[in-house]
Amino acid sequence: MAPGLVKVALRRTLRDVKFVRAVPVGRAKGLVRDVYEQVERDFGMLAPPIALHSASEGVLAAAWVMLRESLVAGGRASRAEKEVVATAVSEANACPYCVDVHGITLDALGEPEKAEELAKWVKGEGPPPDGSDEFVAVALAFHYLNRMVSVFLPDSPLPPQAPRRARAVLGFFLKPGEPPPAGDALDLLPASAQDGPGWATPGSTLADAFARAAQAIETAGERAVPPRVRDLVRRELKVWDGKPPGLSRAWVDENTAELPEDERAQGRLALLVAKAAYQVTEQDVVKTSDRELVELVAWAAHAAAAELGGRLRPRGEDGPRDRG
Repeated sequence: MAPGLVKVALRRTLRDVKFVRAVPVGRAKGLVRDVYEQVERDFGMLAPPIALHSASEGVLAAAWVMLRESLVAGGRASRAEKEVVATAVSEANACPYCVDVHGITLDALGEPEKAEELAKWVKGEGPPPDGSDEFVAVALAFHYLNRMVSVFLPDSPLPPQAPRRARAVLGFFLKPGEPPPAGDALDLLPASAQDGPGWATPGSTLADAFARAAQAIETAGERAVPPRVRDLVRRELKVWDGKPPGLSRAWVDENTAELPEDERAQGRLALLVAKAAYQVTEQDVVKTSDRELVELVAWAAHAAAAELGGRLRPRGEDGPRDRG
């Protein structure tokens, strides 16, 4: 299959987005169009995990800024090393869609020498690797994206009966070439008034990128998520050990009982997204506008990602700096 035909086919997978309608390429305007063009230029295709955000242009830009500046842009770490982190995080979050995509990419690139070291570090079983601020950035981006994908996309980018050669074709298409320069996505979002997250080198592109993205998602959350729900999610994340809460969902009802009745549905969805996004069902999805739904889920996903990412230790430190 020719690369051009693959690109067209992958654009059509935007129809697989659930609960919201992704903006079609031909109708994209303003910031949405700018993000779409940069995604196709630098990532090679309009990835559905990014396009699913398009009902909220600021959150769309934030998702792309995090993915591009952590995984796609050039840096000290190789793309294969970053793909190991992306795949390991996706496995931990039970996100088969992301495991498929990044596992296929890793197969195409070839496993790097320190793959085992990186996978252990992601699980908290090993010391921080060299260049770990880049790996923390990838981990945080995928803790975020896994949650969005679990809610809005199917279990795999490939049809259930897709032939084996389809996986090989997708791997060929996903295999990245020369990485684009870091920092090109920053202008998609305004500069943040806050410092970058504590795990990032002060003044670095990663610090700037993740501060801008956090500001955009927090602004969206202030619109779409009631303050009491935000307070509840933050409080629960602080005491969460990061492990899956199990098959029972009784904990959700227990935790949301303190909320006013008209906010419990939002609180339920937000808590599920944060701690067990793979458990979200159609019945959990709040009936609201596409923009408000994307912003609610994005805020909860980012709150969890920032908390979990902040717990990963950069090399040379005894513990994490300020979380964010």
